[in-house]
Amino acid sequence: MTSNKAFNILIPLISVFLGLVAGAIIMLIFGYNPIHGYAALWEGAFGDLYVFGETVRQVTPYILTGLAVAFAFRAGLFNIGAEGQVIIGWLAAVWIGTSFEAPMIIHLPLAIIVAALAGAIWGFIPGLLKARLGVHEVIVTIMLNYVALYSANSIVRNVLSDNEDKTEKVAASASLASEWLQGLTYFSRMHYGILIALFAAVIMWFIIERTAVGFELRSVGFNKHASKYSGMNVPKNIILAMVISGIFAGLAGSMEGLGTFGNLNVKSGFTNLGFDGIAVALLGANTAFGVVLAAILFGALKVGALNMPTEAGVPTELVDIIIALIIFFVASSYIIRWFILRFKKEEK
Repeated sequence: MTSNKAFNILIPLISVFLGLVAGAIIMLIFGYNPIHGYAALWEGAFGDLYVFGETVRQVTPYILTGLAVAFAFRAGLFNIGAEGQVIIGWLAAVWIGTSFEAPMIIHLPLAIIVAALAGAIWGFIPGLLKARLGVHEVIVTIMLNYVALYSANSIVRNVLSDNEDKTEKVAASASLASEWLQGLTYFSRMHYGILIALFAAVIMWFIIERTAVGFELRSVGFNKHASKYSGMNVPKNIILAMVISGIFAGLAGSMEGLGTFGNLNVKSGFTNLGFDGIAVALLGANTAFGVVLAAILFGALKVGALNMPTEAGVPTELVDIIIALIIFFVASSYIIRWFILRFKKEEK
């Protein structure tokens, strides 16, 4: 029970439980009823088909940004630039979706592929600088987030529109939206992107766990020096990890541009999808299956929080506090591990 595999399952579960308990204590301190608060959150996330559709819609980009961060983590890299890669992928998808018309069988796959390539290019830059010059990827990716944000804003105003704050809607042939899914979920914004996100999770699992490339990436993540000594091309694997990570994040952007919103607005700040992806990856223990489960939790928390002020009088900011506490407990996993081991010793 104290194996690494068991801990990888136990620690996220305990972290979620502790985060929810701490959130309940905070609600009590400030005079709110935690039972009513969490009941309202559940109703807001799964109470009817509409909010269920909205939860699935929110889960979709979280899966992909979580995969982006987790994939880089498995190679020993911290891709804090998933946010910028999301924006660039979003921009590329909308650009293709609004620039011309073609049959859906061509137009939609092309828009998604171009978004993935845009994210890959945005991931390639810090990967190359890390591999060839030793520049830390955290610094480069943080700066590229701002480059992506302000470049996208400028392109929206000056290239994709006539000094407007948003682009036109993407053509129907490039849209992931589904009248059938929207009708099924009382006209929520759920779209077919969830299938792409789940397929991407399978792809990550296959690459990491079932291919020689994945073995090399994991080896580099564990120990770069030992990997180099054994004959592996460490710089190549660093670049490859960042490129694939960027592909996942670029796909997340295309989900928003072609599915949820169908266009791109000028943004005053970040979408936070990439930053939330860091939390999703940490809670999911950087595994594909774990990321999917963590994305479901985070999506439910984000959507369900919207129901808390009206139904229970609890401010939505409390959910952000709960998420922060969950991540705190995940980051403090060595303390949880110590308590579990000590408890096991006392049992003996």
